[in-house]
Amino acid sequence: MEIRTIHANGVEFTYLALGDGPLALCLHGFPDTAHTWRHLMPELAERGYRAVAPFLRGYAPTEVPADGAYEGAALVADVVALHEELGGDENAVLVGHDWGAFPVYGTTERFRRSVAMAVPPVGALLAGFMEYEQLKRSFYIFLFQTGLAEQAAAADGFLEGLWRDWSPGYDATQDLEFVRRSLGAPANLAAAIGYYRAMLGATPPSGRYPKPSEPTRPVLYLHGAQDGCLGEHLTKDALAHLPEGSKAERVEGAGHFLHLEQPRRVNDLVLDWLRD
Repeated sequence: MEIRTIHANGVEFTYLALGDGPLALCLHGFPDTAHTWRHLMPELAERGYRAVAPFLRGYAPTEVPADGAYEGAALVADVVALHEELGGDENAVLVGHDWGAFPVYGTTERFRRSVAMAVPPVGALLAGFMEYEQLKRSFYIFLFQTGLAEQAAAADGFLEGLWRDWSPGYDATQDLEFVRRSLGAPANLAAAIGYYRAMLGATPPSGRYPKPSEPTRPVLYLHGAQDGCLGEHLTKDALAHLPEGSKAERVEGAGHFLHLEQPRRVNDLVLDWLRD
């Protein structure tokens, strides 16, 4: 797997790359890195794709963006720019997990096939987000709106606790080492938290990016049955907020990081969808 850099949307992105052929862009979430796709990328390459997994804006070794923008529209603009700069065409495909799922919904018109994992469309997400049990799971989102966020997230055991709660029983030792390398510097950790501050409006929108479009092409949505971050109940109306022809699959024996916990099952679902 090669490590490369590219300038897109005013940000110097570092990305992992493997294979040749049509672009398969893979987007990670929080608290995670591009290495999260280490099981999927080789199989994409074997099937004739050029698998590319960028470190998202602010996640080292990608630079902290000069515009300080972390709203969803900025992530969509990043994906559009990466698609163009990486030579993507009508045969390109997109896979996103967690924060990486948000721009999937706003860029389907650019990709032949799209896959979103662990975060359902916003309409479905909002329908059940305010339920008590989900609010307990989402404590970190509200913590991240405060001035205590960076101190809390940097404390021993905090990120480890999120992985343990979100994917019970999964050994995240290797993943957490990647995360510490990526978010160990205060500026990078603040950037990752910035996504959440933009999400709830603690940081107002930059105004630099247009509102993302609604999905126009079918999406495959995958969710772990034991997800401890976003409860499975949030997915019950996912298809109602996606274009006709979309599919939703429940992955048994997996939590939030389903592609790491059940790579064989998730890879099969993704590759079957991309084959159609």
